Amino acid sequence: MIADTTSIVFAYSEVGARCLSALFDAGIRVPLVVTHQDDPNEHRWFASVAEVARGAGCRVITPTDPAAQTVLTEIEAIRPTFLFSFYYRQMLPESILRLASRGALNMHGSLLPHYRGRAPINWAILHGESETGATLHYMTAKPDAGPVVDQERVPIGPDDTAIEVANRVADAAVTVLLRSLPGLIAGTAPAIPLDLSEGSYFGGRKPQDGEFRLDWSASRSHNLVRAVAPPFPGAYARWGHSLLKVHRTRRLDSPAKHLNLGPCLVLDAGTVIAECGDGARLELIDAYLDDTCLDPTNFSHLLGNGPVVTRPHTET
Repeated sequence: MIADTTSIVFAYSEVGARCLSALFDAGIRVPLVVTHQDDPNEHRWFASVAEVARGAGCRVITPTDPAAQTVLTEIEAIRPTFLFSFYYRQMLPESILRLASRGALNMHGSLLPHYRGRAPINWAILHGESETGATLHYMTAKPDAGPVVDQERVPIGPDDTAIEVANRVADAAVTVLLRSLPGLIAGTAPAIPLDLSEGSYFGGRKPQDGEFRLDWSASRSHNLVRAVAPPFPGAYARWGHSLLKVHRTRRLDSPAKHLNLGPCLVLDAGTVIAECGDGARLELIDAYLDDTCLDPTNFSHLLGNGPVVTRPHTET
């Protein structure tokens, strides 16, 4: 049966590369892979779908418009059994979806119907979730709304960053795909309708969405820092005419020692601490004032003797 199964794959990012490799390992024939040209302004931390595909002898195309007539004609000629989208960054229209005789399926990085839309891992961490996952579902004209085939849960630890969770989700995506393939091929895979009222839709995120303020609660700031930590654009707060860039933090149980001063930075027992708006404290494990590392050895040189009260940005 597998020998008669032909799939077209639209894919990008780490989930795309790993799931494409899993299809090859399962013996699925993939004559065409559609992916993206790498953005020179984006730091690519993930494996290349194009390299994985070419290594397996697949034809690779990178159209600006996946629904262009030339693409549709090529897919029609292949007459695919399935079409898979693994973190492909564009919505696929019905003109493409209907070309797969047994269905078009997407791998999404959340436990649908929760966190439909863009950047689901980053949003889940930002909201302090303790778990997320990978969901394989049928595609419809509406994003992340089609019936679910299978899901795999992934834990989110209190200090986990987005890249750490993303790698777990990629592992879970492969698990879900390999577990689902026999049923898809046999025609026995479930298709469980989603109740969209139980979840929410989220849009994409931009680098400027990484801005925070020390008068936020410690948990809110901590969640933002880990949601956008490198290789994502990173979190930052304005500090006068400088930027305080923060790449890693840790929540501390001890309360602020300078509540009368308000939010501030302080060097305490050899540790750089942010005392936040709710009176809780964050250890700044990896932080920079502009491009200079803000660590215990140069804290006084950069900021003077603490505690240092946050200063609002002033225009000149």
